[in-house]
Amino acid sequence: MKLVRFQSRGVPGWAVQSPATGKWHGATEGQPGYPGDVDTLIRRGRTALDAAALVMAQHPAVDMDTVQYLPPVAHPRKIICVGLNYRDHTAESGFVQPPYPTLFARFNSSVTAHNAPLLHSELSDTLDFEGELAVVIGTGGYRIQRADALSHVLGYSVFNDGSVREYQFKTPQWTMGKNFDGTGAFGPCMVTADELPPGARGLLLETRLNGQTVQSANTSDMVFDVESLIVTISEAITLEAGDLIVAGTPAGIGHAREPRLYMKPGDICEVEIERIGLLRNRVQSAATVPQTLAPAQPLEETTS
Repeated sequence: MKLVRFQSRGVPGWAVQSPATGKWHGATEGQPGYPGDVDTLIRRGRTALDAAALVMAQHPAVDMDTVQYLPPVAHPRKIICVGLNYRDHTAESGFVQPPYPTLFARFNSSVTAHNAPLLHSELSDTLDFEGELAVVIGTGGYRIQRADALSHVLGYSVFNDGSVREYQFKTPQWTMGKNFDGTGAFGPCMVTADELPPGARGLLLETRLNGQTVQSANTSDMVFDVESLIVTISEAITLEAGDLIVAGTPAGIGHAREPRLYMKPGDICEVEIERIGLLRNRVQSAATVPQTLAPAQPLEETTS
């Protein structure tokens, strides 16, 4: 199943993609037959989500060019990010590869959607790109065993872990630089795990800035795979349905380049993961956006 959340005339809704036609079929809140919001259905379990998806598939097609995308999960209770999970990125960042996952948290106020602006704060010119695989937890658990880990995954999406480097490295803790409002792009859709290889292995991940490829890697290159991350995190933290694990970025970040390559207002950043989707955002000055997470108009296509 491919699932997308959107907003039409200020009303949220969601849709599923027809495998036969590629069209999206769905409805918004308040329409007849609307089966409930995605977050609630995720927490009820896969059976409830599947039943709702069958209902949505019977609704008329949604013209995705006329709606505003929303993050695939509206209110994840936890967004757990992984640093230094590709050896080439660890090396370019000047770190020694750690034997244990480097974990930090993002807050939902930092998340924005596909086609919405990535916000460039006037406080710093060091906004950097980080294309990443996002894991959506479908079944919660504590002290999950490796053999069972992938059964707890509902699906996968694309994430751009936009980082304000100046603030990230003001202290040994990365929280501030990783949580500026509107810097973590998430979407455009969620693809359920049964549509992809186990653990989303073997998928090409690319980031493009203004059409130029700046990151290119394979999800099999992760030091700590999806199973390992679930096992490690759940040793101490109970995972819940709807939680996100943002699984780390490969080499090519702007901060490691000479000269450094940071995103600036007007830039378009795309992160694409094979068989999942393409996440596109225009960088916009935060001072020009009246509401922090206000969605932008659809962007024109760029070439890669």
